[in-house]
Amino acid sequence: QVQLAESGGGLVQTGESLRLSCAGTAPGKIFSTYGMGWFRQAPGKEREAVATVSWDGGRTYYADSVKGRFTISRDNAKNQLYLQMNSLKPEDTAVYSCAASKWMRGDPKDKYDYWGQGTQVTVSS
Repeated sequence: QVQLAESGGGLVQTGESLRLSCAGTAPGKIFSTYGMGWFRQAPGKEREAVATVSWDGGRTYYADSVKGRFTISRDNAKNQLYLQMNSLKPEDTAVYSCAASKWMRGDPKDKYDYWGQGTQVTVSS
């Protein structure tokens, strides 16, 4: 069983930055064997994958809308997942959730088995 808790959301202005964190708790070293990802859902829209990362951090995926602005990373020793978000835009406003997949590769199309509660990110124009 993996439990995830996000933090770092908030209200910022266009062009500013935020860093989201996701703390994972799991027995043993299971966290380090999971693919991880950040997903977001804006009001009236479907949830979308923002960025995902493989178990070892060696493979990453980014949605086209965030490429060059967002960076996903993980620290398996600390059971932490991060999302550095720069040059934020109003269209980035959403609830951001982290998720863990038993598939180690961290592909956005994989099934994600565990989810955090989410953290609100609001970007004002």
